[in-house]
Amino acid sequence: MTYDLKEDIPEVALAATPNNRQQLFMRYFTAVLIDLVVLNLFSDYWEHVYFESFTVSLLAAVVLQILLQATLAIEHRVGLYFKNKSGNAAKVMRVFSAWLVLFSSKFIILYALNFLFGDSVMFTGPLHGVVAFIAVVVVILAAEELVARTYRALA
Repeated sequence: MTYDLKEDIPEVALAATPNNRQQLFMRYFTAVLIDLVVLNLFSDYWEHVYFESFTVSLLAAVVLQILLQATLAIEHRVGLYFKNKSGNAAKVMRVFSAWLVLFSSKFIILYALNFLFGDSVMFTGPLHGVVAFIAVVVVILAAEELVARTYRALA
């Protein structure tokens, strides 16, 4: 006797291969949840990071994820421009431009969060909160990478 899992046992989850849109959705959904956890842990345990409410931190996590992805897209475009050039100056400019985009984007993202959320989101401490913000972003990126590596190891 054979069973069609879909029809005979509806409670069983099927292991169908997700399409590209589903994979992209899960990637960003997971990234926003990771960002949310990191932001709230920092808010709970470090006086230099403050979120007025869970809702504000959720919205900030979404904005942060969008802006971080935009930053990476810009950095890759700039990198490709210099990658297609030849010579040592192009290599130096590729590294410098990547650093400049990644570093300056933190100030732009911090400004955007301040513009959108005002006093509901605050990063304080050295350099008007820039150090705290960069620490949070580094931990977010490390956490996202750890989850991605764990996921890939399960394959």
